[in-house]
Amino acid sequence: MTSPPAAALALGERPKRADLPRWYGATVADLLPDGPLRLLFVGINPGLWTAAVATHFASPGNRFYPALYLAGITSTELSFVTGMSPQDRAELTDRGIGISNVVAVATARADELSAQDYLDGGARLVARVERLRPAVVAVAGITAYRAAFGRRRAMAGEQDDPPGPGRWFVVPNPSGLNAHASVASLARDYRVAAEAAGLTLDPPRWDRS
Repeated sequence: MTSPPAAALALGERPKRADLPRWYGATVADLLPDGPLRLLFVGINPGLWTAAVATHFASPGNRFYPALYLAGITSTELSFVTGMSPQDRAELTDRGIGISNVVAVATARADELSAQDYLDGGARLVARVERLRPAVVAVAGITAYRAAFGRRRAMAGEQDDPPGPGRWFVVPNPSGLNAHASVASLARDYRVAAEAAGLTLDPPRWDRS
């Protein structure tokens, strides 16, 4: 009999890599603001580290939060490898930023997901967007977008025929495994989506030494 996934660790507790399989199949709650949702970032599915600390894009080496800072989307460079404090959460939610996933359950690698996992996740995501009505949805990963919505010829950038309400963008996956993108290039693409969402932004920082 398979054991249920472990509960998330306490804030500030760093998971041990040998223990990460305990979080297979765990889910991570969407990060959503109390007020209007302007920009919803959508990952593929939670990694095991993310599930362990109950914080999206938290794995060491993930470049999501450094890219937000370079883009001027956040005013501080956030790091959540041991979880997200309420104060840090507010750095995102007070700006109208949310985070979700195409597929809810955690795996070690995205290639462990089936074609049906993506299609089911895409349908649930559209239903979520119809309910939450973000101004912009930014899906992080062209392969995930194509698989979730059957758009085999979709390209990166804003989508002409989005699967749900609002404006939809496909932006690069911030995983360290994505060798095609740098932190600076991620920041540029994320800023385009943030500008489309009408966020108040700091000046971009990607050219600073």
